[in-house]
Amino acid sequence: MGPNYRAPATHTPSSWVAPPTTQASTTTQEPLQIERWWTTFNDPQLDSLIRRAVNANLDVQLAEEKIRQARASLGIARGIFFPTIGTSGSYTRSFNAASGGVVVGGTVTGGTGTRSKPHAHDLWQAGFDSTWELDIFGGVRRGIEAASASYEASIENRRDVLVTLLGEVATDYIQLRGFQQEAAIARENLTLQVKSLEVTRKKKELGNTTGLDVANAEAQAANTRSQIATFESESQQQIYALSVLLGEEPTALLMELTPTAQIPVVPPIVPVGLPSELLRRRPDIRQAERQLAAATAQIGVATADLFPKFSLNGTLTVQGNRYEAISNWGNRFWSFGPSVSWPIFDAGQIWNNIEVQSALQAQALTTYRKTVLTAFQDVESALTAYAQEQQRRAALADAVAANQRAVTIANRGFEFGQTDFLNVLIAEGALYSTQNAFVQSNDAVATDLVAIYKALGGGWEVGEPPATLRQ
Repeated sequence: MGPNYRAPATHTPSSWVAPPTTQASTTTQEPLQIERWWTTFNDPQLDSLIRRAVNANLDVQLAEEKIRQARASLGIARGIFFPTIGTSGSYTRSFNAASGGVVVGGTVTGGTGTRSKPHAHDLWQAGFDSTWELDIFGGVRRGIEAASASYEASIENRRDVLVTLLGEVATDYIQLRGFQQEAAIARENLTLQVKSLEVTRKKKELGNTTGLDVANAEAQAANTRSQIATFESESQQQIYALSVLLGEEPTALLMELTPTAQIPVVPPIVPVGLPSELLRRRPDIRQAERQLAAATAQIGVATADLFPKFSLNGTLTVQGNRYEAISNWGNRFWSFGPSVSWPIFDAGQIWNNIEVQSALQAQALTTYRKTVLTAFQDVESALTAYAQEQQRRAALADAVAANQRAVTIANRGFEFGQTDFLNVLIAEGALYSTQNAFVQSNDAVATDLVAIYKALGGGWEVGEPPATLRQ
């Protein structure tokens, strides 16, 4: 009963629209090699964090429990296809009152009026019973089909959780190193600004400058010092986030990750494959497709309720007035035969249930199509951001070099009285601003690359469910 499932046809573009970058790292449409994409950063610390996260993350463990639940539900659906066999046993003792009646609930019934000697009667009984619903119209088989698809969807859900986890670990780690680098640059600039402050104070003592220049120099240094505290706070928050992703206490990684390190460097070549590969790689697309298959099968389950249900029923019982009698095959009796049930009137419940399942199937199809479109959007957006950010980083590198020259010239001119302190403030402020922006751009390039890998559905193979969770 119901429609046979066919995977929906999906249009895929022949290539990605976003152009490959022309900077230090370029994307190509060569075949994907992203099963362990984080290793392309060549950062052992990142490798270690991801390995531990795969093994200990609580979201992954929750997804595994959902797989166990779906597998058990599949076992239940399969069990319905087979006959059920049960056994039963009983012992009753009846007592004849003096009148010859049988005591029932304390009342003498069935007496003959002639009192006789009280008599007790024992009855031992044991037997088997069996019921088998014949799946004439395929409702049970559709149920198995739906449960199987749901089980497969739960596996894809775990893979999707893993893809998200890998992206979060890498992004948090890159941002941690970015905050640490921003703090380091702030300290370097603070050292430079303190030297300028000392020069300004000496010049004031000699009467070559005013108290305003000293106040401006002090304000600039104090402002930079305050930003160092902000970067250190953000660094600690990233460590807390990484610790929780690894299933540990928030402070567990403080000793390990507090030492400053460089932002991971992106690889020179990033193969992104063809759009057609995306449908096979992204677990969220695969999950949505399996959920659509399950919803389609449920229509058949609901439709089968329109038709009669046929069952084979049988019992085998042995009884006697002594315990030993139940082992005597001559005391057996049995029954066997078919039965049929067919709802005649249910006020449209079955038809409405079919309509419900059809609507759920339509929703699942819409969800699948939206998931596919979102996946293509994710990749195109990540590729565009990666390309544009590399161009921005190149421009910022030139700006940093120019501002460093400007600071040197301004300080030298101020020291020898060839320029005022305002030019020094402007030059040092511009240098600090562009250095900070350059670090943020390095951070953004790396995180944009992580976004590409995540959008392509990379990395879930490294943490496949244990064999005990698979069929």
